[in-house]
Amino acid sequence: MILSSNGCRGIRLAGEALLAAPALATPRLAAQPLPAAKPGGAPIKVTVSLGDVDITKIIGVVALEEGIFKRNGLDVDLYVTSGAAEIADGNGIHVPKQYVRGGRADMGIGGGTPLVHSVATDVDAEDRVIIGSLDHIVHWWVVARPEIKKLADLKGKRIGYSGVGAMTHFIILELCKRMGWNPDMDIVPMANAISVDNLERNQVDAFISPGMATVEFKSKGILPIADLREEWGPVPIAGSGLVSTKKFVRENPEAVRRFVKSIVEAIALMKSNREVAFKAQAKWYGVGDREKQNANYLVLDTLPRKPYPSIDGIKKTMQLYDSLAMRRHKPEDFFEVLGDAGADAALAVGSIREIGRAHV
Repeated sequence: MILSSNGCRGIRLAGEALLAAPALATPRLAAQPLPAAKPGGAPIKVTVSLGDVDITKIIGVVALEEGIFKRNGLDVDLYVTSGAAEIADGNGIHVPKQYVRGGRADMGIGGGTPLVHSVATDVDAEDRVIIGSLDHIVHWWVVARPEIKKLADLKGKRIGYSGVGAMTHFIILELCKRMGWNPDMDIVPMANAISVDNLERNQVDAFISPGMATVEFKSKGILPIADLREEWGPVPIAGSGLVSTKKFVRENPEAVRRFVKSIVEAIALMKSNREVAFKAQAKWYGVGDREKQNANYLVLDTLPRKPYPSIDGIKKTMQLYDSLAMRRHKPEDFFEVLGDAGADAALAVGSIREIGRAHV
């Protein structure tokens, strides 16, 4: 076993070092084996959930709408989770009902940090695993009441986040660490509160806001008090990424390989043609305004061409959530490393390199 230059654990296959291939909430994931498609045969059917309504999830939509999944031999049933759509609705982003539901998925695009926290603390999540990261650094905003002008003004205030372990909660912990605050005594963290509705109802004084919601707020004249990427620089996080279960990856290597290959192709297409991202936003998120579409698209400047797992982000998550439960784990417990039995699945890694080179 080796370490790559970007810190990802890898395996050695046929004499070559390969990197391990490739969320508000971590999607609920199924784990049953699927039939592998033969060359020229029927496509492999998989379900894929989008655990948040944000621009990083649009990558999966682009892969579906532009026929990339189909071209790679996948029949993908893609949907936005009910919880994600509800939160988005409170921020003025309305996902059409036909794309929203609950249930379990084979794979998903969801948060890596919440996955790390849940694996360490929830027995129902112990088999979940990161197979790739689309979001490597913190690029959220803080929206607050008019009298709050800067981050220092948040001391003693109610700050909204989605849930413990979520990326918005990660950011609150990082904020407290940087300011020298006790997160239990110097601020009042409020769960399930990341919309402007919570401000208007006087339920919070501020909240952590993701990119698409912030674009909506700006269009209504609600300006954030801080752009955390500008304030803090590149803080690592295990943000939105490709997630599944170890059991599913082990039993369905060809489906995983095709999924990863499709996502890499979708990334390359979006980076070269923003119109596909605009169309996807309009159809799946109800965002038809060109100025908003472009503002959302610009957030993707941090999107990696090759979505290797964010090892630095996993380590940072483990530090912020330091506990006896977390200390029972090593960073490699949270992302998939394919052994000899999964040699075919390791080809997913090769697809990252091949497609990445093809679209540079």
